[in-house]
Amino acid sequence: MDSANPFWNRHRGLVWSNPMANDGVHIRAALLKPRFERLLDIAVEFGVDRLRAEWKALETDDQVEVSRARPSVERILDHIEKGFALAARRN
Repeated sequence: MDSANPFWNRHRGLVWSNPMANDGVHIRAALLKPRFERLLDIAVEFGVDRLRAEWKALETDDQVEVSRARPSVERILDHIEKGFALAARRN
C-alpha cells in the first residue's frame, strides 16, 4: 500500500502499521530511528525547520526512545544544518 504522500514510498516501513499516516507521524518515526541519509532526505523534502519542530515536539515526551535517539538526532541535525548553510554560501 502506498502512503498518502508519495515521498514516503522511498522510506517504507517507518510507519508500517499505518502507511497512510500524515507527514508528521512519518518524520517523528524517522527521528526515533535516526539515520543520517534518511534524515537528510527528509530535510531536503520538508526543510530542517520542520525536522527541528517535530524533534522539539518529541522531546516534550519523556520516552525512553527519545532519550536514546537524542545524541544521534542532535548531531545529525547539526551536521545537516551546517551542510545546508555551507551550500547556501556557495550558491
